Amino acid sequence: MSYARKMLDNSPGKTPADPDLVAECIEACFDCEQACVACADACIGENEGLDLVACIRLDLACADVCAATGRIMSRELAGDPGMGPNVLRACAEACRICAEECERHAEHMEHCRICAEACRRCEKACNDLLSALEG
Repeated sequence: MSYARKMLDNSPGKTPADPDLVAECIEACFDCEQACVACADACIGENEGLDLVACIRLDLACADVCAATGRIMSRELAGDPGMGPNVLRACAEACRICAEECERHAEHMEHCRICAEACRRCEKACNDLLSALEG
């Protein structure tokens, strides 16, 4: 059992949706954040003459959105039921955009392939949780 799930199980509040979906989303957000930061760093080190500025910028923006989403979804959101869905939508969109850019480079850069995979997982986890919240 993940730490996210353990914390949800031991929180005094009730999760807004299936705790497994919430925990998966939190974990996917933090995994994606790490992958995006590492991908941006690897892109900086590439000497292939490729223009990776857009990839680096999207990686860093996606990492920021994922970090914020993971932290927000780790909190009890009973006070504002609109916050969760809006944050999840933004994160899913950031992940989609970043994944598309990384997929352009995935054939020759393994770090971009891995990052795109992490982004797609996070996009799916956010959309799955969003669907559960909107019922």
